[in-house]
Amino acid sequence: MNTAEKAQDITSKLWAMANELRGNMDASEFRNYILGFMFYRYLSEHQETYWVKNQIFDIGSDETVDQAYAKAVEEDGLAAYLEDTAGELGYAIAPDYTWATITDKVKNSEIKPSDFQDMFDDFRKNAQLNPHAQQDFRGIFADMNLGNSRLGNSTVSRAQALSGIVKLVDNFDYNDKDGHDILGDVYEYLIAKFAGNSGKKAGEFYTPHQVSKILASLVALNVKDDGSQFTVYDPAMGSGSLLLTVQEALKENGYQRRVHFHGQELNTTTFNLARMNLMMHGVEYQNMDLRNADTLESDWPDGIDSDGVDHARSFDAVVANPPYSAHWDNNENKLKDPRFKAYGKLAPKSKADFAFVLHSIYHLADTGRMAIVLPHGVLFRGAAEGTIRKTLIENNYLDAVIGLPAKLFYSTSIPTTILVFSKSRKSKDILFIDASQDFEKGKNQNILRDMDIEKIVNAYVERKDVEKFAHVAPLSEIEDNEFNLNIPRYVDTFEEEPPVDVDKLVSDIKNTNEKIQGLQSDLSGMLDDLVGQDAVAQQQLEEIKRILR
Repeated sequence: MNTAEKAQDITSKLWAMANELRGNMDASEFRNYILGFMFYRYLSEHQETYWVKNQIFDIGSDETVDQAYAKAVEEDGLAAYLEDTAGELGYAIAPDYTWATITDKVKNSEIKPSDFQDMFDDFRKNAQLNPHAQQDFRGIFADMNLGNSRLGNSTVSRAQALSGIVKLVDNFDYNDKDGHDILGDVYEYLIAKFAGNSGKKAGEFYTPHQVSKILASLVALNVKDDGSQFTVYDPAMGSGSLLLTVQEALKENGYQRRVHFHGQELNTTTFNLARMNLMMHGVEYQNMDLRNADTLESDWPDGIDSDGVDHARSFDAVVANPPYSAHWDNNENKLKDPRFKAYGKLAPKSKADFAFVLHSIYHLADTGRMAIVLPHGVLFRGAAEGTIRKTLIENNYLDAVIGLPAKLFYSTSIPTTILVFSKSRKSKDILFIDASQDFEKGKNQNILRDMDIEKIVNAYVERKDVEKFAHVAPLSEIEDNEFNLNIPRYVDTFEEEPPVDVDKLVSDIKNTNEKIQGLQSDLSGMLDDLVGQDAVAQQQLEEIKRILR
């Protein structure tokens, strides 16, 4: 069983057991507990790895790391170990609250109801020891409401429910056959499971992995390892999965340096998921700058200084799957905002799609690439959106328009489009790709296969006409269409009906009529043998005979 198969196998078992354990609690609410405890286990074991690797204290041959830690603290005091660990990792866990200690108490029925609250309170206090990491760990377990009545009607019953979750998370060995930690992969698969069970709410925090792979592949193309750290930004990052997929795509292309992740997310619960997700995939707090903020209201905080000088941060890649046609405050004062003022118009109040586009382009480096998923309306809607679209094209920022199949997302069944932007384009044409028919039909959702993703990326790289799939449209063609980017205007996917063989059709109709007449004759003969039981039945029978004749 390979790494991915083992991670999926553990996830399936965890999911089945979790569904039994959560009882009547909504899956999206139970998610916070199981993922929260998984993250706590990761942090505790990551702390142990740091101690062993750096030989922070002696570990006897007959001791566990946890036992050696407790012994060292007893001899030298706790403060120095907490400060050292927090200084390196950004957090620290005391001996009384390590995962090994908590699980031992649970297994031996020694856990007290107060232990869980004390555990998280102590973590919160120790996370303040490193001022540079405070924003990365502040409130990260806030969504685990330990007093939730749906966990139980009493303190004791709630502690029992939490103990059950601890046992569940502790039940598996999260290492593959080569000893590599796959806890982060299991966490990612679980997020997808919870997304699939959350219906339209899933759109708030999860982009299907296959769609993420397209966006990531596009922005990771031709990235050179020039010695600088690659930066990627997602202004509506959800659970952070899209950011992580960009890192995967970079590695596949040979880029081996660490990536610096930037992201904003409005929903606090989802923001916490993103922080956990990145850290569980080995991203150190020094390499992530994530913010809980409204992207359209709170621009990335480098912004304008007291002298009115704009110091906008720019990133090597920007990826996004923002909420479609969301409402936003398009007050006229925003025309002074440097993100929007160059376009003369603001996105409509009920359709913030282009607001996300302009925000993202504003933070795109001159040599970078951006890919964003949006509803098809951005391609052809007029008024203010038409003005913005025209300006983007005239600025030569729009590089490609890619049409995706319908029913790919949990949050909507509509077909969507990927817009690709670059500020350093040499040509003034736009590539159109119609990939709307390339997918595997699923029960509730359609699925993009690896071959479908490869076909899209190859067409983008080769940038040439492909019959019924891709077309490179010069600016003159865009102008002739009055800057309407509706894909069927550029990619003709019309399939002619095969010619009809009239002689065969006439013969088939004749044969069919003969069969019908023969069957009617047989049925009429059978009806002649029938006699109604009374006058009314006989009258109905005669009427049927009349119709058949």
